[in-house]
This record gives sequence, structure tokens and C-alpha cells, in this order.
Amino acid sequence: MAQDYDLVILGGGTGGYVAAIRASQLGLKTAVVEKGKMGGTCLHKGCIPSKALLRSAEVYRQTKEADEYGIITEQPKINFDRVQKRKQSIVDTLHKGVEGLMKKGKIDVYEGFGRILGPSIFSPMPGTISVEMNNGEENEMLIPKNVLIATGSKPKTLPGLDIDGEFVMTSDEALEMEELPKSIIIIGGGVIGIEWASMLADFGVEVTVIEYLPQILPTEDQEIAKEMQRLMKKKGIKIVTGAKVLPETLKKDGNVVIQAEVKEKQETYEADKLLVSVGRSANVTNIGLENTDIKVENGFIETNDYYQTKESHIYAIGDVIGGLQLAHVASHEGITAVEHMAEKKPDKLKAEEIPTCIYSNPEVASVGLTEQQAEEAGYEIKKGKFSFKAIGKALVFGESDGFVKIIADKETDDLLGIHMIGPHVTDMISEAGLAKVLDATPWEIAESIHPHPTLSEAIGEAAMAVDGKQIHG
Repeated sequence: MAQDYDLVILGGGTGGYVAAIRASQLGLKTAVVEKGKMGGTCLHKGCIPSKALLRSAEVYRQTKEADEYGIITEQPKINFDRVQKRKQSIVDTLHKGVEGLMKKGKIDVYEGFGRILGPSIFSPMPGTISVEMNNGEENEMLIPKNVLIATGSKPKTLPGLDIDGEFVMTSDEALEMEELPKSIIIIGGGVIGIEWASMLADFGVEVTVIEYLPQILPTEDQEIAKEMQRLMKKKGIKIVTGAKVLPETLKKDGNVVIQAEVKEKQETYEADKLLVSVGRSANVTNIGLENTDIKVENGFIETNDYYQTKESHIYAIGDVIGGLQLAHVASHEGITAVEHMAEKKPDKLKAEEIPTCIYSNPEVASVGLTEQQAEEAGYEIKKGKFSFKAIGKALVFGESDGFVKIIADKETDDLLGIHMIGPHVTDMISEAGLAKVLDATPWEIAESIHPHPTLSEAIGEAAMAVDGKQIHG
């Protein structure tokens, strides 16, 4: 039996379910089609489970360092089964919360795989959704006025590196490990690779990171990336940059052996496991795009600034459209798309106002242009930088590595970018995000009184340092 809706959303991940809630608030009759569990990759295979593991690794590291704080403990041990159970408990709690939000919003959830049909007896336009139900029952037909594609992404691998889940893994399989390896090779020094490197090193695993580009964290400010590399090496992590992995050399025989081309030489690397962390590809296959005029470029769906595709009643958001593949970005894109459908004239999302975070130890957070991007864009810049070593709260925490860096336009004093590496900076970046939204200047940030002692004092000092007025440095 066919069901009519104002909006059907393909995918119940962070972008999809947030869009569904906003649509419900706007009075739209809404349905979500999700083959897996509501919450999607972020909740079940990404943001939340990985941060739960990172927290356990942090507690283990801090317990080993307890003597420095005058606390005498026995040598701590890792019960990785309990680590995994804690992770799953957090995921389950949040999953129930999402399901509750769907019920609260009177949003229908279809558990199955949705495909977009072309013009048919149900509608003269492409957009009817055929749902192949998980329970094996007859397909449901949903006839929406609008469709929102929020099908997300999956981990990429390198040609020739087949994922077997035992010796060669992506982050999906790594999250389900039953025990920690003694050693691991991580291919890819981007955000996910560095988070896993930091976590596993804190758990006591011997870690080697192999990165193709000249620096790890290639999208970050160069000073941030350089500091991260220094601190990762301080943890005992081996980092190899400018290295081309040779998949054809992979050998698996109780462990993993692989070679990489480094400075015109072939180097051999050996470990218990291999984690492939080379980005994510959009889930665009088999969802019926061929039945529409929707354009896919370089594997991602093309949209306008309000996330409309070439079919004006079909929108797309999140990882499936590329750009910054972040849960909070997908959420805001979903809200913008739904408000545009409802003719609410939403503001366009601006890339330079989107904060990004890396939850390693130390953490990294940034918003706006890097120093290199600002110079390439033609700005004459001025900058301020302030170390956490001069911040009392950082010394109290025992984590004083890192700094805050602020970049401004020398001519107009406009804020161009804020970049941080150090303790709890992912919790501090929202101040910088608000400053960008309000088009603040460093002077205005400095005029905002930062209480003492707090880590956020580093932001105020860095803002003053832009004009050489910092107090404690």
C-alpha cells in the first residue's frame, strides 16, 4: 500500500534524523528510511564509539601517570572486554534517545533499504521511494512531495588492500576488536588515522603511521600539523610521511608485512594489524539515482547552496555530497534543506564558519582559514600565538603542550582563522566559531573577559598577541 508524505529521508544518520525532527517541527509529514540503526555511522561506527574508546585510553594513560599527582596506584591493567562494553552501553543509550525523538516527533521510520523510482503510476516525477523491508515483507511504496538523500559514506580502501577484518581493517572493523594488538600499521595520517594512532598508543600499542603527503593532518594549519607530529613522536608513535604504500607487497601470515616507497627507497613495515584510514566514499550506488537527473561528480552528489539536486524536489546532505564530512555539518545542512523546502529562507551555510575537531591527545580544533590559505587568498595577515605552557589551568591538568593561534586581516582587523592544539580545545572552539559568525576582531575577543584560571585564557592571550599586547607571554 502506498503512503503519502511531505518528506521522505533516505538515511537515519545524524543529518537525516536531525532533518526529520526539524521537518516535524515545521508541520511536515515525515518518514525516515534506514536499513541499519537510527543514528547511522556517527552513532554506531564513528563519532561516539571512537570517542568512548579514546576516553578509556585517556583514563588508562592518566592512571599510569597518577604518581605525578601524588596518587599512588597499583600498575593499571586493561580489561578490553569491559572497555568495549562501556562503549556499547553509551551507544545503546544514545540510540534509544534517537528512537524516542522519532516517536516524539511522530516521524515514521521504515526499517529497510530505500530506492528512488523514476516516473511511474505513483507519480509523474522521479521520487517515489520503494522500501525493501528488512523483515522480508512486501516492499513499501512512499510517495513524497520532497526527498532528502542522507545516505552517508563508508570507509575507503586502497586498490589491492582487501579488508578481511582480521589482519587488514578499516575503522568499522577496528571498533569491534575483541583484543588489542601489540602493534599496528595505520595507513593514512588524516583525522581518523591520527585519532586511532593516539588512542592505540595510549593503550600501549606500538603504532606506525604511514602518510602519502608531506605532512600529517594535511587540511590543518602547518604549525598545528608540525606540533601534532612532534607530540605523536613524543608518545612513541613512528610517523612516516611522503610514503607511497605498495599494496601488492602485502603479506599476511600470522601478522602483516607491507612495503612503502619512501624517498625513492622501498621500506618494509611489519605489525600484528593494518588499519586503512584513507578517507570515505559516498553511498550513492543502488539508491536509484539513475532514475533521476541528479548529477554525481567525483563520486559525490552535486547540489546548490540549499542542497537541491538537479531534481528540485530532491535534496542531498552530509557525506554523500562531499565537502566537510562531519556530523555537525550534516545536521546543519539537513536543517537548511528542510527549511528551504518549507520556504523559510534559511541562511546559507558558510564553510569558513564551520569548526572542525580532532579528538586525539592532544586535541586539535579550528575554524576559518589556515595561515597558508589566507596568504593564498591574497590577505596581508597578522597573527597571534599563545602557548598553554603559560596557562595555569593547563599546568594544573598536567597537559601544557600546544598553543592557540589567531590569524587576522592586517587591513581590516577581521578575524580570518583560529587554530588550537592542546588540552580540551574541542570544548573551546565554539567561542571561536561564535566570533567568526559575528565577524569579530581579535580586539573584541580580547575584550571578552576570560575567567582565571581556565584554559580559555589562551584564546584571550592569543587575541591580544595579534597586536603584541599579550600579558603572560
